Amino acid sequence: MGDLFTTENLAAFLTLTLLEIVLGIDNIVFISILVQKLHADVREKARRIGLFLAMFMRIALLLAISWVAGLTNALFTVFGHSVSGRDLILLGGGLFLIAKATFEIHDKLEGPGREKEGGGAGRSFGAVIAQIIVLDLVFSLDSVITAVGMAQSLVVMIAAVVVAVGVMLIFARAVGNFIERHPTLKMLALAFLILIGVVLVVEGAGGHVGKGYIYFAMAFSLGVELLNLRVAAKAKTRPVELRNRYDDDDDPFTGSAE
Repeated sequence: MGDLFTTENLAAFLTLTLLEIVLGIDNIVFISILVQKLHADVREKARRIGLFLAMFMRIALLLAISWVAGLTNALFTVFGHSVSGRDLILLGGGLFLIAKATFEIHDKLEGPGREKEGGGAGRSFGAVIAQIIVLDLVFSLDSVITAVGMAQSLVVMIAAVVVAVGVMLIFARAVGNFIERHPTLKMLALAFLILIGVVLVVEGAGGHVGKGYIYFAMAFSLGVELLNLRVAAKAKTRPVELRNRYDDDDDPFTGSAE
């Protein structure tokens, strides 16, 4: 037991917890978008169930680490590329993520009337949970493989997962409400999900994409969008007279200033 509380294990725990939180952002965004299709009185319940399922799935995969390791063994070969069980999970999950995000974007652009009429009633609780389980499996697999490469102690890995999910539970509702209040941010989140889906498909097909580049692009895009939201909020609070004067006199394209 004394070997557990070492500097090496503490560093691994802190690093892995932070990484699990970063990787879990995908889960939070996807779950937040899915639960918006439900009645308002069951959204929080679905959100919590989704995150708890993600935690239990990660712990189960850690306990079955020998099975996870076996997923990297080749099952068959296609065009000279050995396909493993992990590849099939990543391919299936990536395609599902691309299809789901694309459908949500289309629904937002072409079906606003249906969304208002349905009011979230059209989606069953079970169907939403089933979709969350599918993506939880894909994200959990990637998370567990990362955890195994960073820590040697199973207790440390499980503790990091539990703490990370606890942090996500605290902020999940705030993140979901923020996305729901800002349609453009939701569209950006859906675009991120398509990007993640493409990365999963590429990795499932035997390719490699540097995660650092992906996360940098996502962080940069999110930063720009948050600046846009801040500018829009300031424009709304600006006095009407100033807004009218700007629109009429200072616009470089349509204004009349000489």
